[in-house]
Amino acid sequence: MTDFAARRLMMVDTQVRPSDVTKFPVIDAMLTVPRETFVPASRREAAYAGDNVDIGPNRVVLEPRTLAKMLDALNVQGDELVLDVGCGLGYSSAVASRMAQAVVALEEDEAMASEAQSLLLDAGADNVITHTGPLAEGAAEHGPFDVIIVQGGVEQLPDALTDQLKDDGRIACMFMQGALGEVRIGYKSGGAISWRFEFNAGAPVLPGFEKQSAFAL
Repeated sequence: MTDFAARRLMMVDTQVRPSDVTKFPVIDAMLTVPRETFVPASRREAAYAGDNVDIGPNRVVLEPRTLAKMLDALNVQGDELVLDVGCGLGYSSAVASRMAQAVVALEEDEAMASEAQSLLLDAGADNVITHTGPLAEGAAEHGPFDVIIVQGGVEQLPDALTDQLKDDGRIACMFMQGALGEVRIGYKSGGAISWRFEFNAGAPVLPGFEKQSAFAL
């Protein structure tokens, strides 16, 4: 039988801590949440490898290092509301739920959203609401949000998401240019967002976040 708890500890010690992730709530959440239960059964043995885990066409569970560094940079507080865009089977939402007051787990794939709801319930993440709908539209009925985290690549960020971010809120996005991506944290002030580069990473571009082609006459 695979000792997933030992793998979880090794993941934190070899992938998370060496990547300058220092905030205790992030490390504690990564040590606690069973990543293997939030990936397809056929992928459980790969759950703790230092790679994105495929969960569907152009959809992944972000590698542990990437998710941990995003959450570390966002500095989620215990009184904040988080929108987790593209939650997949719910792993990122379960992790975020251990540091936020509440998390809205947004997923547009109905089957994945339904499974995420069940897995989150089983994991005791009772401060997570699963919302099914287009990722690019956000979840305005539950907002505005203190923090938004996007679980995949972005070429163009929809205005609907930035509109749902509170003033003084933060958003984490992985902006992709081909196979290369830059994770940036956006800080909203006076209705405008200023971006700061954090680190490089890569993931498939999420549906609805592709760059729109301009018409040429």
